[in-house]
Amino acid sequence: MIEDRTSRYVPSPRPTYDSPTLISRTAVKRHVWGDREAGLVADWLYASTDKLHVLLFGIGPGRWFRHSPSYRTVFGADEVFLVLGGSMVATNPETGEVVEGETGDFLFFRRDTWHHVYAKGDQPLRVLEFFAPPPSTGTSGVYAATRPYVDVPSYQRNHLLGDLWQEAPPASLRTIRRPDLSWRFDGELRLGVVASTEHLTVALLEADAGAQGTAISHGGDAVVFGTAGELMVRTFWSGHSETFEIGPHDAVYVPEGAEYEVLSFSTAAQAVVAVAPSYLP
Repeated sequence: MIEDRTSRYVPSPRPTYDSPTLISRTAVKRHVWGDREAGLVADWLYASTDKLHVLLFGIGPGRWFRHSPSYRTVFGADEVFLVLGGSMVATNPETGEVVEGETGDFLFFRRDTWHHVYAKGDQPLRVLEFFAPPPSTGTSGVYAATRPYVDVPSYQRNHLLGDLWQEAPPASLRTIRRPDLSWRFDGELRLGVVASTEHLTVALLEADAGAQGTAISHGGDAVVFGTAGELMVRTFWSGHSETFEIGPHDAVYVPEGAEYEVLSFSTAAQAVVAVAPSYLP
């Protein structure tokens, strides 16, 4: 009998960098996560340092990822998803919660949250994922194996029927849309903070045509991921300066202690900035 190799847990690659680095969309590491029971997911791994894990995952139209004994979807990390393309339905199979997200929407959840995702509609689903503390600290597969297993997933909250608006425990899955963002200015750039915990801060960055940010640094590693238009990211590190150009699905890694500034020399552009653990220096 031929062994089903897809049932073996295979950890994701962990691309790390020791200085400011351009991560081109054409050069990121590829990986397939999952098995036949959990579902198969395409991963594009951008960064996985000792502070921050960043990847883009993809699911075909009408497909799921769930979980299996080898691939458990409950981690010791805070996570933010951004829907880059398609329509997403996310569930917590432990609580029965079900939420939806369209292109441009974010999803936030904290550690110990079971999660499944369904690609709704006839378009492939592409989701940007930020994860901290990262797998290098033991928060992913090793941690998941220690959590109580969900044998029978639930996609219903029947206790709400008959009293839908009763006081209920706080939601474990939170969809975050543009009106929910907490806005601030960085020079001429607008930053809409999506989520900020002791482990992870994620913000939407918007640059009008020709806008210039100020040089900033963080108390952790940062990744600037382009989502629309073109931006320059100028970095200052160990007495050296280097400038990188990013378009959609390109990113720049900035290590803790480095300064950087985001600049537009063309049309309006967008990016997402993720920092772990602390946004402030």
